[in-house]
Amino acid sequence: MSALPPSATSGESPSAEISIDSRLEALRVWLATIAGCHALVLDSLVPASADASFRRYFRVAAGNGSAIVMDAPPGRENSVAFVHVARLMAAAGLHVPHILEQDLAQGFLLLTDLGTRTYLSVLDPADPQAAAPLMLDAIDALIAWQLASRPGVLPPYDDALLRRELALFPDWYVGRHLGLTLDAAQAKVLATAFDAIVVNNLAEARVFVHRDYMPRNLMLGEAGKNPGILDFQDAVYGPISYDVASLFKDAFLSWDEEPLLDWTIRYWERAKKAGLPVPDDFGLFYRDVEWMGLQRHLKVLGIFARINYRDGKPHYLADTPRFIGYVRKSADRYRALGPLLKLLDALEGRVVEVGYTF
Repeated sequence: MSALPPSATSGESPSAEISIDSRLEALRVWLATIAGCHALVLDSLVPASADASFRRYFRVAAGNGSAIVMDAPPGRENSVAFVHVARLMAAAGLHVPHILEQDLAQGFLLLTDLGTRTYLSVLDPADPQAAAPLMLDAIDALIAWQLASRPGVLPPYDDALLRRELALFPDWYVGRHLGLTLDAAQAKVLATAFDAIVVNNLAEARVFVHRDYMPRNLMLGEAGKNPGILDFQDAVYGPISYDVASLFKDAFLSWDEEPLLDWTIRYWERAKKAGLPVPDDFGLFYRDVEWMGLQRHLKVLGIFARINYRDGKPHYLADTPRFIGYVRKSADRYRALGPLLKLLDALEGRVVEVGYTF
């Protein structure tokens, strides 16, 4: 669930904004059965967000406020997981939507509304000092989530899943978006890099992982309730650095290295103090963050290409240069990833000049 923009103004026609389809009609019928319990104003239903998945969200007037309606088609989206993770997060003391009503067979949920202002809408990479209080709130919420961790509750972020995600990069970004086919030597370079990345990822301690913990999915709320947290249904039990990498190396914001390093240190210090299993040496932890980020960034390049070519949502491709930049920076920092950097040069048609100084 991504940013939730404000409802339509009173001068607009909400009904005209919503395409008529069978699921929408079924959704309206379901809402009519629960309208009295929650003082829903059915005619006020308007789209509330765009999403990269098959889920969609609506906002509806409810009493003196509003509520969010989720439409998650069964077979394509896992509403059971959403309900499960929402309860886990709420039990950990996090600010997440409360489930007011549910019809899991149809994939319909009625949720409390966390508002319309995302972290993404207010954070400015040019002013990291102003961003710091919100980022520290996000760090504290993340630590609370991780402290609630226990095995066997969420799906494991295991070797198979990590590799399935990495495969999106050659399949969708290289093959479909760039229109290139890797030769045998290039495929071997990529496979070797993937092996090294996964080995590093799996060597980390395990905790609950939101899996998309970034400013677009964090909401500004009342004092003491920042952040509101959305889009958590894909949560897993996996590497402790994953959500740290998601938060600081965002899909839609690029920060200078100085604030990134400062916030990562602050997370590490607070996590260590809280008793979370981070490495005693910060340098080792930062390396974990970079290698975990590398897995995520390669995956997201594939996802953004897939969303464009399979799902007809082209605007995500505009952010692929940001992820290429993340990948290149990490690959350039570690000798073992040198061949991956050269492969990226070849894929992007870069000519690397070698000079000599005396």
